[in-house]
Amino acid sequence: MQRFTRSCWSGGLALVLLGVGALPAAAADASAELAVGGLVFPKSADISIESQDLTITPEAVTIRYKFLNQSSNPVTLTMAFPLPDLDLSAADNYAIPTSDSTNFVGFETKVDGKPAPFTINQRAFLGSKDVSGLLRSLGAPLFALGVQHDKLAELPQATRDKLIDEGLLVQAGQTEQGKPIYDAGWTVKTSAVRQQVFPPNRSLAVEHRYKTSLGISFDTVMRRGLRQNRGVAKEVERYRNDYCITDKFLADVDKIAGTAAANTAKVQERRINYALKTGANSAGPIKQFRVVVDTRKADRLVSFCGPNLKVLSPTTIEGTAKDFAPDKDLKILIVGRF
Repeated sequence: MQRFTRSCWSGGLALVLLGVGALPAAAADASAELAVGGLVFPKSADISIESQDLTITPEAVTIRYKFLNQSSNPVTLTMAFPLPDLDLSAADNYAIPTSDSTNFVGFETKVDGKPAPFTINQRAFLGSKDVSGLLRSLGAPLFALGVQHDKLAELPQATRDKLIDEGLLVQAGQTEQGKPIYDAGWTVKTSAVRQQVFPPNRSLAVEHRYKTSLGISFDTVMRRGLRQNRGVAKEVERYRNDYCITDKFLADVDKIAGTAAANTAKVQERRINYALKTGANSAGPIKQFRVVVDTRKADRLVSFCGPNLKVLSPTTIEGTAKDFAPDKDLKILIVGRF
């Protein structure tokens, strides 16, 4: 059975988080997908990306860059790695990979092989208004998810009333006793930031690593029993375009999932969205680009739009390109048993 599809490239840079599949059943059991931004820095005519080596697994994402300062002077740039924006009013199904309320994807970075310090900046917005200061002054947590969300109920009633009046708390149901339950209504924006000095006329190795947050559905619309349903025709077509789904891939799905209406084989899907738009900030395209996707188990199928795809092992596929100028996200679909 062919495990990997060879198909065209649809580009992209970023991180990865979890998503709800548009399935007729079991959607409530899925995790909500977040698109994560990639490395952002001021456009520079002096700094080029000589290579980018990307490894993606269900557990972690590792990106290794080689930058080159082509000038005879040091260049200092502010390098930012945006974490995904979190709309807390719609956060019921977000899958956050760590318990850290600021660095919630476990982001780490190294420069020339040595751990490099960075600062996490986190702000809260209601629409376009920065409400970070107001929330802090009222003792409300910015990252109001999980344990931090429980702290909202512990605030004094006068404080809660103030937050409601300001539109910062939104009703999200009620208790069995009829008392209203409130969720945070703001959006949290987070980024890891550092000042990076690029020495003149030499290259610099920068590595980023963080925990993968997978888009999860406990079924897959790629199964014949679902994809032949007219009600999901648009979703099937979106999958075909986003993940470069081929007829061969669908035939392989049918082999492991069967053709019954019910998901008797208990196949699931995982989705990863990696935004690859960093190259637009450097002096020219990425000279050498490589991506390796590892499913971790040989009985899982994977499909994505990639350049010059090559099977390396029963679990890994490699894509390579020269002079690569990404302009779209890299979206990866894994189907199988988990």
